[in-house]
Amino acid sequence: MKRRLCIPGTMVLLTTLLCLMMSLPALSQTVLAQEGININTASVDQLTSLPGIGSAKAEAIVAHRKEHGVFTRVTDLLEVKGIGPNLLEKLEGLITVTE
Repeated sequence: MKRRLCIPGTMVLLTTLLCLMMSLPALSQTVLAQEGININTASVDQLTSLPGIGSAKAEAIVAHRKEHGVFTRVTDLLEVKGIGPNLLEKLEGLITVTE
């Protein structure tokens, strides 16, 4: 008599894990929308988690903050090279400014 592996159970587990992994980006966007990333304290890594913000723009945000001080309004991001009205609109609700 041959022993069989429990393939159906394994497949269910793998399928469940795959579904969870695929939903993580949407979940992280939901968390960001609820809490927002504070652009006055966020690291480059945190800023790159925002849509449309790569490492160069994240570094520019941090450099601008160091050179000019904290942002007082979200719209102050328009002063950062590479950030325009369209990108700022995408970030609406995902970022905050507090000291």
